[in-house]
Amino acid sequence: MSAESPVKAQFEAYNAHDIEAFMSCFSEEFKGYRMPTESPSTIGKESLREFYVNNRFNNPELRAELISRTVLGTKVFDHELIYGLSPAPLESMAVFEVKNNLISTAWFFFS
Repeated sequence: MSAESPVKAQFEAYNAHDIEAFMSCFSEEFKGYRMPTESPSTIGKESLREFYVNNRFNNPELRAELISRTVLGTKVFDHELIYGLSPAPLESMAVFEVKNNLISTAWFFFS
């Protein structure tokens, strides 16, 4: 399985607001970073679930548009536009590290 598989699946689940399908793409030890921080903003799969249930998937306007995707070994780089979090779409770059067919780490950069 390529590193792209769980990233593609989480992107589709994100847009469907399907929390179970979304969570199935992440490792138990997941760490998420909102750059430029050096400390994770999210640690662990349950913390990730809580954040998305309470702060993302409860927003019916939330959706992501994929501009481009690049795979480099175990890392996947998604350039996206995120709708529903502000009046104008937010441009972002998400970098996902995949280990054992699950997303183990993600770094989120915003313009």
